[in-house]
Amino acid sequence: MNRDELKSILPHREPMLLIDEAYIGDDGIAYGTSHIRGDEWFLQGHFPNEPVVPGVIQCEMAAQACCMLLADRLKGKIPLFTGMNKVKFKAVVKPNDTIRFECRLVKEKAVFYFAEVKGFVGEKLCLEGELSFAILDSIG
Repeated sequence: MNRDELKSILPHREPMLLIDEAYIGDDGIAYGTSHIRGDEWFLQGHFPNEPVVPGVIQCEMAAQACCMLLADRLKGKIPLFTGMNKVKFKAVVKPNDTIRFECRLVKEKAVFYFAEVKGFVGEKLCLEGELSFAILDSIG
């Protein structure tokens, strides 16, 4: 799915729609990519002359890629990011990099979903951890 198609699943819109493409592979893994151009809002001031994608933004990108795993449950719902566990940042992500995410759903309990995620630039592991979500009818 491209950005326009992702909007049919994700409630996110610019500038918070952070992934460019996503799909579910034959292996049941969600794959997503974000192409870092260098003009993104989150790079302004992080860090001057040495821009680096903040770790929390990488986690949000991974979370948006995870939504592919939950697409059939998201219609008319709100996916809320509820937690990060064992998250490690292994390498920096910079302008002109493409970060590729791999996401696996590992557990679900009522409205809560748990996924293992990894992010790569090329073959280099940049991010790994566990993310959790709640899928709700509304916020409040």
